[in-house]
Amino acid sequence: MSYDYDVAVIGLGPAGMAVSIIAAEMGLRVLGIEKRSLGGECMSVGCIPSKALLRMAHARHAVTRFPDLALSETPLPAPTGTFRRIAEHLQFIDEKKTRALFEKVDVKLREGPASFVAPHTVEVGGARFTAKRIFLCVGTRPAVPAIPGLDGVDFLTNETLFSLDGIPESLVVMGGGAIGCEMAQAFHRLGARVAIVHMDEHLLPHGDWEAGRLLEAAFTQEGIEVYNGRRISEVTTAGGAIAVRTNVGETLRGERLLVAAGRQFDLAELRLGNAGVEYSDHGIRVDTTLRTTCRHIYAPGDGNGVHISSHAAMHQGMIALVNSILPRPFRRNFRSYVVPWTVFTEPQVAHVGWLERDLKANDVAYEVIESKYEDYGAAIAEGVAVGSVRVYASPAGRIYGVRIIGEGAGEMINEWGLAIQNHLRLHRILFLQHSFPSMSFLSKPAAESWMVNRMKDPILRKLVRLFV
Repeated sequence: MSYDYDVAVIGLGPAGMAVSIIAAEMGLRVLGIEKRSLGGECMSVGCIPSKALLRMAHARHAVTRFPDLALSETPLPAPTGTFRRIAEHLQFIDEKKTRALFEKVDVKLREGPASFVAPHTVEVGGARFTAKRIFLCVGTRPAVPAIPGLDGVDFLTNETLFSLDGIPESLVVMGGGAIGCEMAQAFHRLGARVAIVHMDEHLLPHGDWEAGRLLEAAFTQEGIEVYNGRRISEVTTAGGAIAVRTNVGETLRGERLLVAAGRQFDLAELRLGNAGVEYSDHGIRVDTTLRTTCRHIYAPGDGNGVHISSHAAMHQGMIALVNSILPRPFRRNFRSYVVPWTVFTEPQVAHVGWLERDLKANDVAYEVIESKYEDYGAAIAEGVAVGSVRVYASPAGRIYGVRIIGEGAGEMINEWGLAIQNHLRLHRILFLQHSFPSMSFLSKPAAESWMVNRMKDPILRKLVRLFV
């Protein structure tokens, strides 16, 4: 049977970009379908604009934090044009960078959603196309909880946040996960009064309690109000403000309300039943090679529900394409790769591998090795002496997991991800020379602490004396 394309990619976010661009460079005929914008949510209303906003907020905060270094004693005015400047950057990236990557891909952009007609046939914009292999690189949408009154207010999500005209006077954030925490700090540092109301007992519930506690302390010190362990019972409008009432009787008011309460799947338009692809409320069903229940259809990225993150989606896109080509014995298990994550607040929070609670739940024997920023001269001198590099390891130096809180955590975590993925033990970190005085140097004393603990063993002490 002949097909219009070798590969069809539905969704051109991080996963879809990886599949379509690599496949095109391999010389395959590629159809790319995207109903919103190239780069997906990450590029337009997610990772990229949010980090731009955080950078602006950090710069403004740095000036207010060190007033003796300011060029003027006049208080900083409320920022104007913030979102316009971000939009200009995004337009430049789209026109000058992203579009160039798709020169060899037949792109159907903003022609409507794609849907299956048959296992090898998809329809978009009234036209039908066939492909030998199809990749479902669909993402997720903001989840909107069923809270009385919420549907009657003009609330924000990450999809609408970056279309604001300016920074509101006050903001209530519903949710204390990554998006909620990052945007709460960004808006506060840009001049808004901010309160977070969060149903879990600590911020960043996908991380550990200490990270949430340290971040809450930093937020409180800055003036961000944090209400953990609360459920929202009602949302109303009063006097031009949005009023959020909690289950313990508190009422929080803000000019705007940001809903950052998780993600949900948006799969109905695909008509997956026509292709024999199984899915549930937890995402599209895939095996370890990222293949769906239809043998020529793969689903890398957020849509499979395994890891909701842009870098995991991009990585899975590459693996899915390779697995669709390689013979079965050579295919790769996407679950065997570690997935580091970072929340880009200040301090940053990053993690890779097992959480401490997972180790306890699985009765894994481990020890904790910690290197604190407050003990590092460079961190003290630079005014960032908050946080630590915390390693969970076996007595023999196997690294189970690493959590970093502090300056540069998002860059530092990758070294540990490489070590865990390649089964490197702590002595390999110990004998790696780290650039000084970078923050990543803090990884080295953590490994040194592990070695010092080994030297407490009486047998090793006897051996040392024997060879001295």
